Amino acid sequence: MFKLPFEFMQLPDAELRGLAVALALVGISAGFLYYANINRGCLNPKKFIEFKLVKKTRLSHDTAKFRFALPTASSVLGLPVGQHVLCRGKDSKGEEVIAPYTPITLDSDVGYFEFVVKMYPEGKMSHHFREMQEGDCLPVKGPQGHFKYKPGQARAFGMLAGGSGITPMFQLIQAILKNPKDKTNVHLIYANVTADDILLKEELDAFASKFPSRFKVYYVLNQPPVPWNGGTGFVSKEMIQTHCPAPAKDIQILRCGPPAMNKAMAAHLNALGYTLRMQFEF
Repeated sequence: MFKLPFEFMQLPDAELRGLAVALALVGISAGFLYYANINRGCLNPKKFIEFKLVKKTRLSHDTAKFRFALPTASSVLGLPVGQHVLCRGKDSKGEEVIAPYTPITLDSDVGYFEFVVKMYPEGKMSHHFREMQEGDCLPVKGPQGHFKYKPGQARAFGMLAGGSGITPMFQLIQAILKNPKDKTNVHLIYANVTADDILLKEELDAFASKFPSRFKVYYVLNQPPVPWNGGTGFVSKEMIQTHCPAPAKDIQILRCGPPAMNKAMAAHLNALGYTLRMQFEF
């Protein structure tokens, strides 16, 4: 227990009480500043900060999971749910390239953050991730983006994702389902070319199994295997009508995929009566 030095004990009671209050306030302020400092996150929206790649796990022929270390085992990235970061690298010609990515981890995952990256043959930033080795550093800047999730902001979400566009959806799905106080329902339509292209399928299926009344996923493939019980071809208006919540003031439809898909989904949603306020494109 803390004891005052003897000379302070000789002060009048009023002065002694004042000194005790002052010391207490200093301690509280120091504790608050320390707490704020360790919880404010490691990102900077104005400059790139380098993070070391500590584990690279290949998931398929063109997809890998990248784990980056934060400064300490108790550090958090500090990325609000629904936002993304910018990553800087070099393309195959050695020229600088900057591209947005969304971690699949949340701030509840302390000490590290992870990306799942689909490395397209002609992708400029894909080349950089393809060449990265454990021990290399990646410059990252953020947070970025116009969508910031707050629990309860919608009764239900409809999500239209294509390819690597699943990552911002996955971040949001995790945040909703891992929060016992969040009662939001989520309906995901996830489109890909083949079954091998489906990212995070094991995790999505686990969520669907654990939260059957709150999360539903419907897979759509251009080249489905036989047999196949999901959708075939491209995401249609009929699929959206069947697997997404109907237009209402308290629902939102989110979309993220290749430009052609985003454009087609916007047309479908408009035709089905979803207002612009009900839609958001990552």
